[in-house]
Amino acid sequence: MTGSPFTLVAASSECAARCGEVATLHGAVKTPVFMPVGTQATVKGVTPEDLGTLGAQIILGNTYHLFIRPGHELIREFGGLHGFMHWDRPILTDSGGFQIFSLQELAKISEQGAEFRSHLDGKKLFLSPEDAVHVQEALGADIMMVLDTCIPYPADREEAGKATALTNRWAGRCREARSDTGQLLFGIVQGGMYSDLRRQAAEELVDIGFDGYALGGLSVGEPKELMLEMLGETVPFLPSDYPVYLMGVGTPEDLVEGVYRGVDMFDCVMPTRNARNGMLFTSSGRLVIKNSRYRDDHRPVDEQCNCYTCRHYSRAYLRHLFQSRELLACQLNSIHNLHYYCSLMADIRAAISEDRFADFRKAFYRQRELKS
Repeated sequence: MTGSPFTLVAASSECAARCGEVATLHGAVKTPVFMPVGTQATVKGVTPEDLGTLGAQIILGNTYHLFIRPGHELIREFGGLHGFMHWDRPILTDSGGFQIFSLQELAKISEQGAEFRSHLDGKKLFLSPEDAVHVQEALGADIMMVLDTCIPYPADREEAGKATALTNRWAGRCREARSDTGQLLFGIVQGGMYSDLRRQAAEELVDIGFDGYALGGLSVGEPKELMLEMLGETVPFLPSDYPVYLMGVGTPEDLVEGVYRGVDMFDCVMPTRNARNGMLFTSSGRLVIKNSRYRDDHRPVDEQCNCYTCRHYSRAYLRHLFQSRELLACQLNSIHNLHYYCSLMADIRAAISEDRFADFRKAFYRQRELKS
């Protein structure tokens, strides 16, 4: 590691919000940024070309799923994920720790690593911290994540402390295992809902030294207020000249509040998952397209949106597609939701650059109140 990949571009004078750039092997990523989730080397419902048009700068893939199928060695033969999925911009890969955590009945966590059974065929597999790094190197990820062990909510202090300590020991092993490829490696701050554990974990990870720092184990069922409290208690203990990534979060409101507290990077399955379930994000809040009120509605999903879906299709047509279970519903809804998220982040960057983020945040909520 030769220093931070992060360059500060602008900062709010009223809060911790900031703009910057993260340098990667496949180009710079302007922050704050939302990363669409492409768990299995695809963002569901859209093509890589769609993603580029929508303004996606970087996408996320998942080590656990790609390790199981089709295998990292096969992907390596195609020049890594970039060649395999025809995407020429940066990629971040999660280490798979959360997926292993979510399959607890199939997994056994030890000092050595994670032993688990494939959710596809039950085959016994093992992933050590070193393995997680080597798999991600084979995938060609621009940003790799250390292997971590997630903490459920609620969890008592002893359980949270042991899991956090194990994650940090694994992080040190990941740091030692990385090769000199130019790929970035981020540490993950765990600690459950205990602010002192999170502060301690952050300080230990900074001592090890990473290219960026992520906050894991949030949005796992805890009240929103507690998640925001943990953010506020943790981010100040991370170095301000490195990128900060909030993993698996979240709603548009979560993004605004995360940026307010100094977060640079976000990912979540919500835009595409909600699209498949008929929930669309708009400038005035959520819209459930299956509702009967949209049966003969000539308007686009969002009259303030200029995405492909809103330029060409009515709410009535989108409702018809969804009710008819047509595949096009998933595609058009996903295009709109991803465009909304990418545009929201672009608007946030502009507001920070012009030092008006506090006003932007107020207007963001006021528009939702007007709808309700």
